[in-house]
Amino acid sequence: MTIRVGVYGATGYTGLELVRLLTAHPAVTVAFATSETSAGQNLRQSWPQAPDLPLISAAAAPLDDVDAVLLCLPHTRSAPIAAQALARGVRVVDLSADLRLDDPAVYAQWYGIAHPAPELLPMPYGLPELGRDRLRGARAIANPGCYATSVLLALAPLARARVLVPGAPLIVDAKSGTSGAGRTPKQHILFAEVHGNFSPYSIGRAHRHLAEIEQVLAGEDATLGPVIFSPHLLPTDRGILSTVYAPVTDMAAAQEAFAACYAGEPLIDLLPPGELATLAHVVRTPRAALSLTSASDGLLIIVSVIDNLLKGAASQAVQNLNLMFDLPEIAGLLPVSA
Repeated sequence: MTIRVGVYGATGYTGLELVRLLTAHPAVTVAFATSETSAGQNLRQSWPQAPDLPLISAAAAPLDDVDAVLLCLPHTRSAPIAAQALARGVRVVDLSADLRLDDPAVYAQWYGIAHPAPELLPMPYGLPELGRDRLRGARAIANPGCYATSVLLALAPLARARVLVPGAPLIVDAKSGTSGAGRTPKQHILFAEVHGNFSPYSIGRAHRHLAEIEQVLAGEDATLGPVIFSPHLLPTDRGILSTVYAPVTDMAAAQEAFAACYAGEPLIDLLPPGELATLAHVVRTPRAALSLTSASDGLLIIVSVIDNLLKGAASQAVQNLNLMFDLPEIAGLLPVSA
């Protein structure tokens, strides 16, 4: 079986990673790639190391020629295209925020605008390690945010095991490389601004990924306290490191929850006691790595690291595409055993 796909927004950081993965995928052919700013050019003109791929506008995309589309577009721009594709029988993996939140009112609260296609909600949330059964054969999947992926991998096993202290705040201190801010030029991510600097932003309860983090956690344990989330901009190009401080009721059960949740997971590395997760464990790979440290009888520190462009976006989208079409989940990401 060969799956024909289209990639919308191919010239961004995530779009390029996705095209690279898909053009090397043994069961996928990239039928088209779009870019509003570079339509009529070749992807190599935006990225010299990219595959040879002509770029077209979204309006010119031949939806009748593909089995699925992957949307690397800003929020509000993805949902209308997702609706068009689904109406034509084309499956969708959306890497924007448009399909992640179940309630359009919550979307409007966090994004400051009415949801562009509320009839599409809710959609399956595509974090395979926390619920791949609902992703198999899905018509559309909402790819999680990068920060949300890192934080949920750290907290969901504890919520599922009901070992978090009810009502207690969950503190997350997270850091991301500058590619998380996208490719559009912005003063705060210029080299001269970032080099030698380290800065917080949207701290407390201001970052938009909080909405999907709390939505997923509430589905596991409705007694949880608020997530206090403090993201920071690292002077690196890529990678996310989240340090999570989790008050737990039973330390042994909390640590066992991770082993139970991630046993046999090919893309999750649960590090041995005494080894701390670092960006070097995961950058430029589709993996996540987690380390556990008991700080006291009732406080577990989890360090969760991912590559924001891969497990936080493009490679996770490939995982979801594979599940959608009943392919080996790691196809195009790791060697598949015969």
